[in-house]
Amino acid sequence: MINRSFVLSLLSSALISFTAHAAADWDLDGPNSSLSFVSIKAGSIGEVHTFKELTGKVGSSGQATLTIPTASVDTLIPIRDDRMLQHLFQTALFPDMTVAVALPQKTLDSAANGGISRASIQGELTIKDRKTSVQADVLITGTGSDQILVTTTKPILLNAAVVGLDGGVEKLREIAGLPSISQAVPVIFTLTFSKTAD
Repeated sequence: MINRSFVLSLLSSALISFTAHAAADWDLDGPNSSLSFVSIKAGSIGEVHTFKELTGKVGSSGQATLTIPTASVDTLIPIRDDRMLQHLFQTALFPDMTVAVALPQKTLDSAANGGISRASIQGELTIKDRKTSVQADVLITGTGSDQILVTTTKPILLNAAVVGLDGGVEKLREIAGLPSISQAVPVIFTLTFSKTAD
């Protein structure tokens, strides 16, 4: 017959382990994360651009922050990178873009224990000195190896005018001599968070 005290001890240990894991802090794994956006010029020419550096974390309560250094933008064309830094992001004055969001505790706990959940999350995007509410449909996945993946399930459509970048977009259009650059900007991301060491 199994000793009742032994069973209770096992259950207690399992509960403590679960609680500690689910309530962990998580740091962004930059090299294994990505954030990309698409520009559409002259009506039909689409190009994908990325940011090479990302930092962020998720606290035990689900509060997540993401910092995007604008100087890390990569369009594969150096002169275009420079123009974006100067005229679009004004990197000298505003070196970072940030996103603050609350991940649902239920889905965070599930992912921390290897689960997969879908969620529609609301966040606050700060570009230059303007704050804008954004929504993203994401898949939150636990890898079972002390990592959580947060990925978009559909592109986020940002409007350049709403986030305060329309003047920069127009300046880029003028410099490049293009008939148009779309104000609608699709954004996708894959963010990998690793459990903070105890």
